[in-house]
Amino acid sequence: MIWKRLAVIIILLFFASSICSSSTHTTEDIDPLVDIEVTVDIISIRILEDIDYPCNPVFFVKIHINSEEFLSPVWNDSAYLYDIHWTVTLNVADDIEHVDIEIELHDEPLYGGNAKTQGYTAEMVYNLKTGHWTGDDYIGDPSGYGRLNSCDFKSLRQPQRDCELWFNICQADYDGDNIPYWTEVYIYETDPEYDNTGEDLDADILPIEWEHKWLYDPNRWDAHTQLDSDNDSLTNVEECRVSSWDSDPYRKDLYLEMDVMAEGPLGENSSVPSHSKEILRSAFNRHNIVFHLDDGCMGGGGEIIPFDQRTYRYELRTIYSLYFLHNDSENWRRSVFRYAMIIFNQNVAAGVAYVGDHPWLYWHAQGINTFVISAQSMQKTSQKTFKPLDFIFACAMMHETGHTFGIDFMFPVGCDNIATTHPYHIAYWLFKNYKSCMNYRYVYSILDYSDGSHGVFDYDDWSNLDFAFFEKKDHYSLLYH
Repeated sequence: MIWKRLAVIIILLFFASSICSSSTHTTEDIDPLVDIEVTVDIISIRILEDIDYPCNPVFFVKIHINSEEFLSPVWNDSAYLYDIHWTVTLNVADDIEHVDIEIELHDEPLYGGNAKTQGYTAEMVYNLKTGHWTGDDYIGDPSGYGRLNSCDFKSLRQPQRDCELWFNICQADYDGDNIPYWTEVYIYETDPEYDNTGEDLDADILPIEWEHKWLYDPNRWDAHTQLDSDNDSLTNVEECRVSSWDSDPYRKDLYLEMDVMAEGPLGENSSVPSHSKEILRSAFNRHNIVFHLDDGCMGGGGEIIPFDQRTYRYELRTIYSLYFLHNDSENWRRSVFRYAMIIFNQNVAAGVAYVGDHPWLYWHAQGINTFVISAQSMQKTSQKTFKPLDFIFACAMMHETGHTFGIDFMFPVGCDNIATTHPYHIAYWLFKNYKSCMNYRYVYSILDYSDGSHGVFDYDDWSNLDFAFFEKKDHYSLLYH
């Protein structure tokens, strides 16, 4: 139904365009209010490789707008580049509807004097009448609109350097509402000289600029409080609410809020290494489940929990209510964000996931939305296994996040089965093919969920993630509330 809806909208836009011309070249000025310029904005670039990537890549970008080439500076200081906002702008013909755009990303690792450049190229056509683009990136594509993922063009198992690139394309617009003149005049019948930002013409809660961007008709009411086209358990209203944090209503998004315990008087440290966050993000992003971590950048996370030498279960619920819900049981973040608290030491386990607002912090039940990780346990595990602390932290966080998707104790049987860690137990051999961090045997050696391709008794975690699991209420919680 989603694709049928998109197809109908695109066809309607195509025919509307054809009314004025039988080709992309018209005799009219598409926007008589401005001299049209098209801008391509390169926002972020990230490597999607595992942690043993040999060195930082040397990124640079080539952009072609109507065959005119632009070359970016070289970025060689990090494998994770955020908020670059390198822009190129070209004055284009005001009477030609379509603009050809090509983005070419080069990743040139430093292998002595024998560097080899590998490029990923995306070709798109930008429409001056609608302000949308199609081609190798389009609304509804698997990686998301304005996001390119090289994993989409080959197998995830191929050992090639993978990257993601975030970008935007826009044009000069007289009133600054990012709705082109032609669409305002001929489709929406709004004033192209008046900024319509924030208006809700059809009284369906969402503003005109959001509906326009995502191909909803702002003059027709839609049930945005129920619509969830990508089945990530975020309704359109919730997608709009977090749109400034890169949500896409046609691509799955995962939001996690994280708070960390303060340093202890003897230097007890509970902080999460920054690289843990990056490799955890990459593990999900490779599969086009975009991971958004609020560690202080999205208005909720990054709070400092007072230091406690040992945290007990009853204290966890207090932390959850105070630092996540902020004593508001109707807090909107409960249905958008999962919650992680990183403490120094706890008396339950190295990590545990549970229903945060359950009176007994119940686990192994639907509604799991929260997990706690002991930083001291992560530090000891790193020393014991001789593996980097950032990798250990990321594995633990991915494991606990998996519980919020319904991959839980004995569902499948190889998950959280302590017997799988003992070579003398049959379960160790029975579930050896379940190559997932949800399997205790691999929890600190595989930063990935399984895809079910490894043989008998394997399980396809990725295809069975239940995005709504963290919001569901079990009968105990219903009784409590």
